[in-house]
Amino acid sequence: MSRDIEYRFHQQIYSCKRCSLWQNTKHAVIGEGPLDAQVMIVGQNPGADEDETGRPFVGRSGKYLTKTLAEYGIHREHIYITNIVKHISPKNRKPYPNEIATCLPYLQEQIRIIQPKIIVLLGTSAKETPRVEGIRYFEIIHPSAAMRFTKMREKFRKQIVELSEQIKQL
Repeated sequence: MSRDIEYRFHQQIYSCKRCSLWQNTKHAVIGEGPLDAQVMIVGQNPGADEDETGRPFVGRSGKYLTKTLAEYGIHREHIYITNIVKHISPKNRKPYPNEIATCLPYLQEQIRIIQPKIIVLLGTSAKETPRVEGIRYFEIIHPSAAMRFTKMREKFRKQIVELSEQIKQL
């Protein structure tokens, strides 16, 4: 993608007012990572730290995710990471279906541009990510849940191991 097209795409998201989520936010959080990444991670929505910085997964759960991935040889700088919605939800609630539907075209465009081999879905809202033929989808417990509950943490780590194995096969 040319820088001009990328800039226009980002501007569309930064100026989006299609749903009410933009009203009390500081930054849209588009996503980051290489545009030719083989792995894309899709989370639910930005949190307070993400809203403050405009970067995805930089808060506590993002740091935990980054650390855990690295423990299994998966490095964040090789992954494209984004969320299903691009603005923080009030009180960090789960996005409503209409908010997800409003943002889906942006996510679909990101998938089209990046053409990942694997899309990792973090949490229940991310499961709304549209399926594209030829891409493997991998559901993982959201890192915030893994941080809070021991049984979920154990399952999360097993899922990361499985993801690591799938990435090695690419």
